Formats: sequence, C-alpha cells, structure tokens
Amino acid sequence: MSDTFTMYTTTWCGYCHRLKKQLEREGIAFAEVDIEEQPEAAKIVEEANGGNQTVPTLVFADGTALTNPSVAQVKAQLAS
Repeated sequence: MSDTFTMYTTTWCGYCHRLKKQLEREGIAFAEVDIEEQPEAAKIVEEANGGNQTVPTLVFADGTALTNPSVAQVKAQLAS
C-alpha cells in the first residue's frame, strides 16, 4: 500500500505518537513530516487549521485535511 496521506507531527506530540502507533497497527501507510524540522511544512498545517500549528494534521491526496483524528475517522476518509 502506498502512502495515502501525509501526517504532520512534532517529536514531542503525544497525540501524534498515539495515532502513528494506531495506524501502524492497522497497516495504514502514511508519510510523516516533522513541522519543526521542515518549517515550510508548518505553513501547510496553519492553512489547514485557521493559522494554528495543530498536530497531528493529516493531509490527503485530494487536498482534504483532518486534525487530530481517530483511526475510525482516517479509515472513513480513506474509504470515501
């Protein structure tokens, strides 16, 4: 399975770590970008969250985004 979305994270984000583990357990592939290591990525997160750098933010191939979603929400988005 190819990467179907990009997860924007930080190293210190507990919600990010939890979601990554859940997605890996479900076998859902994704690309990960640390917004502190790649400041240009922070702009993408801000655009998806009304100017806030809220992580985890997932951006899908169709341009839609989810902020701090559950695994069920990610699965629903991938199925649509």
